[in-house]
Amino acid sequence: MSRALERARSLLDRPGAWLDQSGAAYPLRLGGDRRGRVVLTLDEAAFRALVERPGLRRRDGGGWLPRPTPAANTSLAPSPPAGRPGLIEGERPVMEADGRLTCRRANLGESPVAWLARRKDASGRPWLSAAEVAAGERLRTEAEIALSGPSLTMRWDALPRAGGGSSARVEPTDRALSASARVEAALSACGPRLRALVEQVCIHGTSLQLAEQHLFLRRRQGKTLLKQGLQALAEHYRIG
Repeated sequence: MSRALERARSLLDRPGAWLDQSGAAYPLRLGGDRRGRVVLTLDEAAFRALVERPGLRRRDGGGWLPRPTPAANTSLAPSPPAGRPGLIEGERPVMEADGRLTCRRANLGESPVAWLARRKDASGRPWLSAAEVAAGERLRTEAEIALSGPSLTMRWDALPRAGGGSSARVEPTDRALSASARVEAALSACGPRLRALVEQVCIHGTSLQLAEQHLFLRRRQGKTLLKQGLQALAEHYRIG
């Protein structure tokens, strides 16, 4: 994959080059629309590598363009929402219960938990355990399934709650309802003290620093509470 990936990065530097999506594949086209010639077809792993470098932005009419380099006119690239630096709104192929492959809207960027997983403590060890990271990412994936629909905005308040209706603009599928129940159970397992922070970071993709501000926590207090919340999630999911 390395050679194809480097070629894709080089091709994306050309004027008119952009990434399309066809099922689980990502054709790289040269030209202004879908009549443009496909010069390379990438898989999901290569696409995610391009999300990391050079970075991608949504293209008018569908697909993705490379993010401008620092020397380019950065005003052309939309900035991610404040506090959500890892957000890249797009679509991800998902296998439905009946075997059909469909595309669901999702965040294709790096989650705050994945970013925190690379941080080290004072002794040089990973700050989060593998079980804690896996639990946080599982909650994120379940929430994306529950929130699947036409809106790219991750709105947990659109999920059905016990004793209340849904503010979602489309009727949720059975799959989404099941995921919603699983997310609610996982958040409840964190307890009322930790739930709000876990929800902000794992579901809404809010940075830890901004989540502390939203929840009126002391600086660095969120770090301790998030780790405790991820530990509770890991126990709930029986991971580790």
